[in-house]
Amino acid sequence: MAEALREQQLCLSRFIRDPHSNPAPPGIEARRLAVYRQLFLGNMQSLLAGSFPVLSATLAQTQWQSLTTEFYACHRCKTPLFTEVAGEWVSYLETRSDLPGWVAELAHYEWIETVLLLSDNADPAHDPEGDLLDGVPLLSSLAMPLAYAWPVSHIGPDQLPLEAPVEPTLLLARRGADQKIHFARLAPLAHALLVSLQQQLLTGREHLDALAQRAGVERGALERQGIALLHGLKAQGVVLGTVRG
Repeated sequence: MAEALREQQLCLSRFIRDPHSNPAPPGIEARRLAVYRQLFLGNMQSLLAGSFPVLSATLAQTQWQSLTTEFYACHRCKTPLFTEVAGEWVSYLETRSDLPGWVAELAHYEWIETVLLLSDNADPAHDPEGDLLDGVPLLSSLAMPLAYAWPVSHIGPDQLPLEAPVEPTLLLARRGADQKIHFARLAPLAHALLVSLQQQLLTGREHLDALAQRAGVERGALERQGIALLHGLKAQGVVLGTVRG
């Protein structure tokens, strides 16, 4: 009895997800199946449109409908949480090599706002007055350096790029004390420093030395710029201080 019920439920769920590839469960009126189908798919499409308003408005309506329908039918989410479906959508679009490159990048750009809004990460203990050059600068867990091949912050229904520009779009996304998400353009040095802070625990001097070596420039010149940059990031709350030893 239990096995028969389980098979009926699976048959119904397979049909609702993808009625073109799965037979309808017997004994249920087609009209009712259509209602179930539209209810579940419509809820998913509404959820995605609310999380990705720019992408949904920029794609042609038929393309948006097609992509969300295919996502619903084919993608196997690794989480049951509605708050994490947006991340699954981004992962799905990143597998779609048939789409223009800006589609997945624009989705990722919009998704980052959700990630930061919902983040409950706690920053580790730190010294807010620590020496940013000789100590180990600590990046806020609510700040993310981002790099895109496409100008994601300028894409919209009336502004579609035909090709990626030569220079990447470098951005900082952060959640401020006002609990709002702020995006700012970054210079290459600022982006490289933030990525270095994100990836490894080194003193500020070691971060700047490594960046100077990578760029092939004189260490002293970059260090002067780097110190000013670290203090500017500290003033914005992007750098919290230094790791407490």
